[in-house]
Amino acid sequence: LWVAIIGRMESEIADLQNPEVPQCLYWSAEQVADWVSSLGLGQYRDCFLTNGINGRRLVLVDASNLPKIGVHEFQHVQALSGAVRDLLKIESPRWDRRIYLPPRDNLGMYLEMKSKTGKSLDELTYDKFNAKFSDAKWRPPWRTCASCCRPALTSD
Repeated sequence: LWVAIIGRMESEIADLQNPEVPQCLYWSAEQVADWVSSLGLGQYRDCFLTNGINGRRLVLVDASNLPKIGVHEFQHVQALSGAVRDLLKIESPRWDRRIYLPPRDNLGMYLEMKSKTGKSLDELTYDKFNAKFSDAKWRPPWRTCASCCRPALTSD
């Protein structure tokens, strides 16, 4: 048990020392609720607290999830989802993004992984993530890619 706690603390310290990783990833639910209030949207403070939205869960908060936790006014959904993206340093989703494009960026993929729990993910740092996936080359999924992208098969 202590080994897991120490491993989690070491990864948290490493991430907090990395300027690329948003510090809010390690906020408590109370800190997230305070941040929501600081945006002038204090009426949603309890929505975030009741749903236990901490820094890691904040990664999952977007325009489609906000109504599920009690944020229904369209302008507030827009404001909160935009503020979350800015806070986490992730790009805005585009409705016309093509499936054959590579994943957005390493930070976005790392934050998505950190939104989940488990010993290996608790101990994962951004530097470890980058080292593990730096050599990986993204390829479009062939089953969903149009025939124009697929290598031609010839029979001689």
